[in-house]
Amino acid sequence: MPTMTAAQQRQEAKLAYDAYLALCPSRRVLERISDKWVTLVMCALADGPQRYSELSRTIAGVSPKMLTQTLRNLDRDGLLTRAVTPTVPVTVEYAMTDLGRSLHAQIQGIKIWSEQHIDEIDSARERYDAAASVTD
Repeated sequence: MPTMTAAQQRQEAKLAYDAYLALCPSRRVLERISDKWVTLVMCALADGPQRYSELSRTIAGVSPKMLTQTLRNLDRDGLLTRAVTPTVPVTVEYAMTDLGRSLHAQIQGIKIWSEQHIDEIDSARERYDAAASVTD
């Protein structure tokens, strides 16, 4: 195997993390963070640590199973921490890590954009559907 120069090694490393490539490991990250529940959990935790029940009340429509799964995945990925306090009953709080806060800055922008442009999206969908029904 021929020896690679430092520039070649950097180029190869760069290609290894190109999300457009099918086998790029960064796709796992994109898959995780593009989930709506991840977005809502991360935005809910922006104000500080919260208990499971607080998150459940804040995020309307999330099932207990989905919230639990989302929290476990985010904990596993190092985006939040789970702190257990030995009280009766046990108190569990979730909080963002530094890594989670760095992601939150990006996710918050998407959440805000969605809220600001939903009317335009709905109008575009109505126009599209109306045009499609005329051509069918």
